Amino acid sequence: MYNNWEELEEAIKGCKKCRLCMNRTNIVFGVGNKEADVMLIGEGPGADEDRQGEPFVGKAGQLMNKAFQALNIDRQEIYIANIVKCRPPQNRVPEEDEAQACLNYLRNQVILVKPRIIVVLGSTALKNILGSEYGITSARGKWVEKKEILYMPTWHPAALLRDETKKIDFWKDLKEVKQKAEELKLHI
Repeated sequence: MYNNWEELEEAIKGCKKCRLCMNRTNIVFGVGNKEADVMLIGEGPGADEDRQGEPFVGKAGQLMNKAFQALNIDRQEIYIANIVKCRPPQNRVPEEDEAQACLNYLRNQVILVKPRIIVVLGSTALKNILGSEYGITSARGKWVEKKEILYMPTWHPAALLRDETKKIDFWKDLKEVKQKAEELKLHI
């Protein structure tokens, strides 16, 4: 367990717990308000994210930003991270051991941020955060409460690029998150 952001980031920069470290350009630590009430967690970095060292800067991130703008959600007020901090080859889904190698880093980020709401983006994030018994199709759009944190599973923005019909659900889910945040008087 790391007590501050600097220690945690240094640990991740030097991490060699799995094979993903071998091909990374940059770690993709996380970005946003480190005291955010709302946190988003995705799967892992893609090529653009690996190059820039920041999550959700590629096409999926740009699509997510459009939804934020339309809903008047300030990206700077939330914290965004991923299950794995290094890019899987060809943007494949992180393997079980790769995700496990990174999960304590993510848990540490959650402990440091102390969010009240976590938006879980996609199947990989869902299974690693809430458990393998959850499926994104059935869990999507339904609040789950664990250890005083509200979780909202939704589609990963990359899925919206492959299937535009999912945009409506994604929009509804983010709108629900915004309404819940306002109801709880949280910053978003």
